[in-house]
Amino acid sequence: MDRFRRASAAALLTAVALAGAVGGAAASSGVPAPPSGERAQDLASRPALSAHATARTVAAWEEFRIHGAARNVGSGTPVTLQQKQGKHWVSLPATMKTAGSGAYSLRVKLGMKGENVLRIVGGGAVSPVVRTIVS
Repeated sequence: MDRFRRASAAALLTAVALAGAVGGAAASSGVPAPPSGERAQDLASRPALSAHATARTVAAWEEFRIHGAARNVGSGTPVTLQQKQGKHWVSLPATMKTAGSGAYSLRVKLGMKGENVLRIVGGGAVSPVVRTIVS
């Protein structure tokens, strides 16, 4: 939980710093300039996860997959599926290790009807959320 808070705070501070540094250039050209020097290298070397669902809507307990890739994470790193339940993220019993290329593909079956907000965590990284509707 603390790691997520620190990552969120770091992302927010980075966004604020970049917005301030790029503000003048963005206003004049309409295209934001990329971060420079050490910041860009630091951002590029951080662990990151992508996540995509094979289905947007599924029936209860119908199997679908969440797949993606890990960047800057060693091969064989365990990744876990989490579901937002109320205000908390709960780890579900869906875990696998990343392949040598960093790819993963989890089989998922959900029974909680309605919109389910999911994410993948592992190796110090958190993926963007994936939304799936269970009918």
